[in-house]
Amino acid sequence: SMALGIATAAGSAGQVVGPPLAQALLERMAWNQVFLVFAAAILAVLLLLPLIRPAPRASRAELEESMGRILGRAFRDPSYTLIFLGFFSCGYQLAFITAHFPAMVTETCAAIPASSPLARLGIGSTSALGALALGVIGLANIGGTLAAGWLGNLLPRKYLLSAIYAGRTLAAALFILMPITPASVLVFSVVMGALWLATVPLTSGLIAHIWGLRYMGTLYGIVFFSHQLGGFLGVWLGGRLYDATGGYGTVWWIGVGVGAFSALVHLPVREARAPLPA
Repeated sequence: SMALGIATAAGSAGQVVGPPLAQALLERMAWNQVFLVFAAAILAVLLLLPLIRPAPRASRAELEESMGRILGRAFRDPSYTLIFLGFFSCGYQLAFITAHFPAMVTETCAAIPASSPLARLGIGSTSALGALALGVIGLANIGGTLAAGWLGNLLPRKYLLSAIYAGRTLAAALFILMPITPASVLVFSVVMGALWLATVPLTSGLIAHIWGLRYMGTLYGIVFFSHQLGGFLGVWLGGRLYDATGGYGTVWWIGVGVGAFSALVHLPVREARAPLPA
């Protein structure tokens, strides 16, 4: 779990560093040249591939088990279904916040006082605050994801996942029930950021622990489909219900509901290693 946490945190670091770097480059060169700079940086990462240790050898029983057989065992296991269903809310909440939270802050947040520290930092409008909120989420997620990966090696992952989804649910409910101010936006961004991608190393680590590493990529990919389905609905419903109701309240409370659902469905997951066939 710790290794997966480090890898996920690196993605969040890119979310924090990438936008301001892109903006600085755009002030000095054309947009297509900026794409080439980022492409060169991505290709440079390939030079590090020889430093990656080879994967540990699977056991003889794992090598002899076909993909169809492991998929059949997983699909018949209620725990796999619960993990699949639980990951839905992660995608829903993350995609909705990424796509719609800046606009929600712009429309609903109280004005930023001219004498406030935010104004002195150049954040004088709620639209600028909405953009800042996403950066704060990415920054907080670095620490949150590393902490989740570390805790995943010490505590049952299913309980950690349940706690993360419960924490998201509570934070979202309190945020919408209280007056939306610049301070509440920043506090919510820090809390949500700490829980943002903390589910990823725990979910993938849980799958690897129960069903082994040989087909972990396939099993996690299927579970991630649920995440992406939730992401689609979070973005689409956000726009659809905004057009229908004139606000984000309804879709926000749906997110609270699916978060509570995910907190509950992880509790019955059987975290013990699935027995290999004889």
